[in-house]
Amino acid sequence: MRTSGAQRGLIAVTQVLALAVWFSVSAVVPSVQHDLGISSTASVWLTGSVQLGFVTGALASTALNLADRMPLHLLLGTSAALAAAGTSVVALFAQDLPSMIALRFLTGVFLAGVYPTGMKLMASWAGSSSRGLSMGLLIGALTLGSALPHLIGGLAVLPWREVLQATAVVGGVGAVIALTAVRAGPHFASRAVVLRPRYALRMLSERETLLVNLGYFGHMWELYALWTWIPVFVLHAPASASFAGYQQVMVFVAMGVFGFAGCLVGGWAADRYGRSRAAVTALAVSGACCVLSPLAFGSPAPVLAVFCALWGASVIADSGVFSTALSEVADRSMVGTALSAQTAIGFALTVFSIQLVPLVAEATDWRYAFLALVPGPIIGAIAMARFRGGSTSVAEPSGP
Repeated sequence: MRTSGAQRGLIAVTQVLALAVWFSVSAVVPSVQHDLGISSTASVWLTGSVQLGFVTGALASTALNLADRMPLHLLLGTSAALAAAGTSVVALFAQDLPSMIALRFLTGVFLAGVYPTGMKLMASWAGSSSRGLSMGLLIGALTLGSALPHLIGGLAVLPWREVLQATAVVGGVGAVIALTAVRAGPHFASRAVVLRPRYALRMLSERETLLVNLGYFGHMWELYALWTWIPVFVLHAPASASFAGYQQVMVFVAMGVFGFAGCLVGGWAADRYGRSRAAVTALAVSGACCVLSPLAFGSPAPVLAVFCALWGASVIADSGVFSTALSEVADRSMVGTALSAQTAIGFALTVFSIQLVPLVAEATDWRYAFLALVPGPIIGAIAMARFRGGSTSVAEPSGP
């Protein structure tokens, strides 16, 4: 299965399965709080610790240039297996908040070898004319995988430890596929390179790579805070009773299914109309959703559901655009390092926005909580409006 289409499909499936462990705890926070006596304020760190772990792992990968020096399928498969194992250990042995935070931090470290590596693998099988759609497929896989625990928890009434074990098994299957079936393509394949830990700093000093990174940082300020808190936002909305026991399924459909569709549309638009226009459009729509969220909060259930679906599609539609654009304007021998550095900084920002949203809700009301995310898409849109690189006319990259 070494054809381009088959490999891109396998990479996407691996990402869906391996990344299911990311929000596995976030999907069962109320049950964890009840069983372990964890306060709402402290429970924020069940997600924040994963983000910090991811940042730590991505920084280490960047400094060591791992994604440009190791066989990509080995880095992806091993990282996925360790992340799944960490989630299983949480389900089996965690008895208090400190142990859960430590284990979730390690899970985040291992996930840093899954997501950026998957991006480089996908880019290695796609030429510039189709790279936007390919990256959209990859980010769509990330979206489905991240939302999968909501579906598992929403379709069956399971104790939180069993939900975590189920996602750990799913992640383990992803690891097996990566190790046995996924391979790198002819573009951007890993090779022996001299260690260049300062490349991340140089990347931020060049105009085009700086602009695409600023766009990504603004996007990330909004994305993970929305994914983390949208279930609570819906739960506190006046129309929440209309969703009965299907709130988690609604979140999966809005953020996962519509998010996947948004990724494909965003990737197609990036190839058809250019990276800049696709990103600015998505940022404008998701930014408008931030601004209008207080009105949606008080809307009838059908309106709220449609609003969440639109937001779920637009907030992630541009994510693949940033990865695509960076893979085209960064030093070709350091694409893996550039993507790791980009994600490391972007995920570091999510720690702050995830913390900020409930603080705004506590000071005001959940109706206004997402207004704290408005600066992200504004800054991102301004940066990408000035971005001129990464168009569909970029020359085809050479093989290894």
